[in-house]
Amino acid sequence: MGVMIPIIGTIGLFIAVIYIRKFQNMERMAIIEKGLNPDIFKKESTSAGTLRGAMLLIGAGLGLLMGYWLDRAFDMEEVGYFAMLFIFGGVGLGIAYILEERKNARK
Repeated sequence: MGVMIPIIGTIGLFIAVIYIRKFQNMERMAIIEKGLNPDIFKKESTSAGTLRGAMLLIGAGLGLLMGYWLDRAFDMEEVGYFAMLFIFGGVGLGIAYILEERKNARK
């Protein structure tokens, strides 16, 4: 049973992606048939998500490093790891937000 769950999950995810793409294509075809502009589906490429993810992972890495230091220096055990992970992850997201706002202000 433990082997079947990942297999079924992977197959289910694959089928879900196929159906989502199929229905998106059907929706676009219906819009084209009605004579409307299908360009509403085009997304602007932005690096905001990538920046947010990168800063979150950098913050999480620094948080784990700081948690390790707290564990060694003050014998805090798991509390230091989780606290620093969340604190530094939040700081990373805050820095990403500030960088995005500065980038948008320049435009």
